Amino acid sequence: MSQDNIRDSIIAVQDLVKVYPGDVKALSGINFSVGRGEFFGFLGPNGAGKSTTIKILSTLLKKTSGSVGVSGFNLDDGPSTKEVRKTIGFAMQEVGLDDLSSGMDFLVMQGLLYKLSRKEAAKRADELLELVSLTDVAKRKVGTYSGGMRRRIDLAGALVHRPQILFLDEPTTGLDPQSRLAIWDHLNELHRQGITILLTTQMMDEADQLCERLAIIDHGEIVAEGTPTSLKNEMGGDLVRISIGRDGGGNDGGSDGVGNQELYERALALVSSQSYVTGSAVGDDGLVVNVKDGDASAPNLLKLMVENNIEIARLAVSKPTLDDVFLKHTGRTIRADEGGGDGYGESLRPMLGLRGRR
Repeated sequence: MSQDNIRDSIIAVQDLVKVYPGDVKALSGINFSVGRGEFFGFLGPNGAGKSTTIKILSTLLKKTSGSVGVSGFNLDDGPSTKEVRKTIGFAMQEVGLDDLSSGMDFLVMQGLLYKLSRKEAAKRADELLELVSLTDVAKRKVGTYSGGMRRRIDLAGALVHRPQILFLDEPTTGLDPQSRLAIWDHLNELHRQGITILLTTQMMDEADQLCERLAIIDHGEIVAEGTPTSLKNEMGGDLVRISIGRDGGGNDGGSDGVGNQELYERALALVSSQSYVTGSAVGDDGLVVNVKDGDASAPNLLKLMVENNIEIARLAVSKPTLDDVFLKHTGRTIRADEGGGDGYGESLRPMLGLRGRR
């Protein structure tokens, strides 16, 4: 990667490859960049390569090959690693906190570790406690905090040194809806303050609501990139969702087993041949048919099914979602994926005599 490319974007990645022991390929030569002050997201299922990417960018993991520039520094240059760490904050999936310290003491200690004076660390802790709405519980032990509060204090800890870039690895996984919305509010405020944010998530609504631009990643490859709106617009119109059979089950066969699956395959072949259909696939919720005008096409699809003796349980017209974009590019939904963690975990499976997941 040229020095010009590294300077143009606050994050610039070219041909990034990561192979874990046991020849487990977590990243297969991905390319992307993030502009200064941008809110960028990585959307994908477990095991897609999201956490591996963010760990490499934050210097926690070494790449196998490729070029990575962060904050104007090339990670191939050893001395630059320390400089990069001064410019970034990282809130990981697993929150690592001292349960016996108070929220205030935790943040003051973080400040001292970043070589702030005790007075500066206390002032910064007060600012961050207010930012994440934890001032009222500042003196309580972290071990008494709820899951949402723990995520917020961990986020505050990543901001103590005023980083240029904030890395967030699935920051709201496992939280209740109210806590998720609270985290979203804080992240939007940080974005307004000009911090560059790179977030990984497998939640479509989170990527849609927060990210200015995102990359959809699957099996270590970026399959689509753009704004949430542009990605959904690429679907080319409306979606007609059709559930087949008395139980309305998806492509798992439902109560009719293989028979229902064969009906879906037959229905898929029928709709794919229609001139007004621009795309079709079978997802978790049944047949998903991409059409230019849902209101006009839905009656035609209903008639097509009836004429071919295919019983319909439900038929609905909707706008595309990011899950539909993922389905288009990968042939399955994120919800259906059974990925089991990051590439490092997969690399251990052969050593334990276990088969790798497919």
